[in-house]
Amino acid sequence: MLLVFGAAVLILLPAGPSGAAEPLWTESPGLAAPPELARLNNVMNELAERLKPALAQVRVKRAVEARTEGAEPFGGPEERRSSGSGFVIRQDGYLVTNAHVVTGAERIQVKLSDGRRFEARLVGQDDRVDLALIKIDATGLPVAALGDSNRLRVGEFVLALGHPFGLEQTVSFGIVSRKGAPLMVAAPGFDFIQTDAAVNPGNSGGPLVNMAGEVVGVNSMAARNGSIGFAIPVNLIKGLLPQLAEKGKVEWGWLGVSIAEVGDEDLAKYNLKEPRGVLIRQVVAGQPADQAGMKANDVIMAVDGAPVEEPRDLQRIIASTPVGKIVKLSVMREGKETE
Repeated sequence: MLLVFGAAVLILLPAGPSGAAEPLWTESPGLAAPPELARLNNVMNELAERLKPALAQVRVKRAVEARTEGAEPFGGPEERRSSGSGFVIRQDGYLVTNAHVVTGAERIQVKLSDGRRFEARLVGQDDRVDLALIKIDATGLPVAALGDSNRLRVGEFVLALGHPFGLEQTVSFGIVSRKGAPLMVAAPGFDFIQTDAAVNPGNSGGPLVNMAGEVVGVNSMAARNGSIGFAIPVNLIKGLLPQLAEKGKVEWGWLGVSIAEVGDEDLAKYNLKEPRGVLIRQVVAGQPADQAGMKANDVIMAVDGAPVEEPRDLQRIIASTPVGKIVKLSVMREGKETE
């Protein structure tokens, strides 16, 4: 028998430091979080999983005119794409999002959490509060339950869900920083929910939810760095959705007056006991206030029994009142209360 042996090669490695190498990091020995924090962590995880099926990404295609010569060979419109968030409110395909997400859209596409894509149609929108209702042809969809934003408390934990920057679903955690945050530029007279939960571009239209998993607001806008977010209160939305579904728009109530805040300097002039109510500066001829007999220098104290402390109270109440509805105003005129 012929045996062939290969040559053996011995490689000598450079000598290193004696003993085991010291690790570059330290690992935890598996410490447990305090029970209270562990429970909170579990609640948030469960909420995120429970709400995920009702969340949607809203993709929009818009046509815009070419801004530079040569951008389009025949001067036609360019195509611009953007995305936001939304959530299902009814099993047969109704979703809520922001008006600014879908404004000017030539095409709206909805991507559900299970990956399905649907063409959507715009049912209605209102730019004043940045709300839109869209519809897809689907049935049996999981929905997000609407809660009661009036019961929210400052300091309460909330989650903001959405698709920031066109990414997959994300969840950010924070608290209610303020209730009744006025945004006079966006929606005069209406109060938004202020939160420190991160609301980034693309989160617009997503839900703000409480620890019970109820939608308490719709994420609408944020500071440039995302450190402060604002959400439309869900109770305001509940009053507007029926009009959007039926008419495609919201018809806001209107008095036809110019108003001002009642200051300390007005107390003696108008024979008032305290600086509250709304002062009527001017009444527009032929408008509802004029037809009801209101006059300049009247002070509105209440609407249908609801107290009016300042101008934005009156703006909010009147704007939310259906067109054609008769309301009773409590008015101070020359120091005497009248209706």
